Amino acid sequence: MNFMIEFGVIQLLVALLGVVIGIIFGALPGMTATMAIAIFLPLTYAYDLSTSLYLLLGLYVGGISGGLIPAILINIPGTPSSITTGFDGHPMAKRGEAVRALRIGITASLIGGLISLTVLAFFTPVLAKLAIQFSAVEKFLIILFAMTVIAALSRGNMTKGIFAGFLGVFISLMGVFPDNQKLRLIPSLLTTELRDGFQLLPVLIGLFAFSQMFSEAELGMRQMLMKDNVLLDGKETRKFSFKDFKGQIINLFRSGLIGTFIGVLPGVGGSAASLMSYSQCKAWSKHPEKLGTGEVEGLVASETANNGLTGGALVPLLSLGIPGDSTTAVLIGAFMLQGVQVGPLFITQNPDIWNTVLFGLLLSNILMFAVMFWPIKFLANIIKIPMSKLYPAVVLMSVVGAFSTRNGNMTDVVTLIVFGIVGYLFSKIGLPATTFLIGFILGRDLEKYFIDSLKGSGGDLSVFFSRPIGLGIWALIVGFLIYAFLDNRRAHREKLA
Repeated sequence: MNFMIEFGVIQLLVALLGVVIGIIFGALPGMTATMAIAIFLPLTYAYDLSTSLYLLLGLYVGGISGGLIPAILINIPGTPSSITTGFDGHPMAKRGEAVRALRIGITASLIGGLISLTVLAFFTPVLAKLAIQFSAVEKFLIILFAMTVIAALSRGNMTKGIFAGFLGVFISLMGVFPDNQKLRLIPSLLTTELRDGFQLLPVLIGLFAFSQMFSEAELGMRQMLMKDNVLLDGKETRKFSFKDFKGQIINLFRSGLIGTFIGVLPGVGGSAASLMSYSQCKAWSKHPEKLGTGEVEGLVASETANNGLTGGALVPLLSLGIPGDSTTAVLIGAFMLQGVQVGPLFITQNPDIWNTVLFGLLLSNILMFAVMFWPIKFLANIIKIPMSKLYPAVVLMSVVGAFSTRNGNMTDVVTLIVFGIVGYLFSKIGLPATTFLIGFILGRDLEKYFIDSLKGSGGDLSVFFSRPIGLGIWALIVGFLIYAFLDNRRAHREKLA
């Protein structure tokens, strides 16, 4: 238990800082947990990986949880995972039960986070032990399977999503080819600057932070204010009580497990978790017609599921090296920057870091509850911070972070700006930045394991169909693609209806 020796006041304060900042980012519409982690990733250079994880996991849990504040108060989801929170939370707030709704949501979030943590602790080692048996062939197929996530993320617009994903792969391959040390895909004028390709950190910050700021600047930094002062006028028609959870035990566990399961499926995302949980809640409800009018069970289903996502999304990340969602895609960058390889050998080679992840996730959920539950009246004022005052600080931190990526290389600052513009243009033409990021992160490993497989087989492509585990992964790939294709057609029909 060496990880406990490394835990002290500094780690506690870092986790608390991460949770508070994550809540702020989650509560401000348009700013997400992904954006928070991308911006604060450079701070991890100042700490070892163990301390950095407390910060990043705090940002993750806080960012997901903070989305309930604007969803309940102004019916605008702070994060994609809080889409359904406003369905019942906002009607409760409008009838004078804002504080009650917020505290119900916060408590449900804590329970969802603990359920997902339990699944993470017991399921990840089993999956990792299976993955140890993987050769280069299986590793290539697993990454190929991860690439099929792009199809699922591109619901309703699969062509653009797949194009963005493989564009990310193409961009990731820029630089030196490891086998012969020759440069490739680089303009002759930039051979020195891009010899090592684009660095992950400035690309992340550019895509998720700078692009958002460009979009906000286009709107003139309009500030979304509370239309109805439902929280701060001091009038509460009904106060919170833990008796509000009477009869919600099955709903809590069902929603937490749904959120965790959706998190385990790479790339499906928090919005799908909350929507599926809410629909299941409605299907099992004794009074489904009342959902959407301010019912506790609808709010509980949404918030338990979206925090259940946190631990679930870490399962494929830590056991297979596959990011479960856009936020864990950024988290994988933190491990890479510290020289730690996530995947099948992660737990056996880094037992202290694994224990730190579990304890950090537990601590972050507890701190989230403590920070939000009692001072929620004051915390709700976050939604009134003008973007014009917030974004200059974000710009400064982003530029400093990019500049320090390689100890003061201006190429990384230029990369930050360029990919900020790229992310902004993506939003204009409908190309998803998340699928581009997944392609960018997985591209080099996809190539590496493909070449290693061919070297081992003497160039025989049949090696990809010769092993039982490989055939099982092919079945998953085909099944996932069929599901994504049918889901894409369903989305098209919904648009036309």
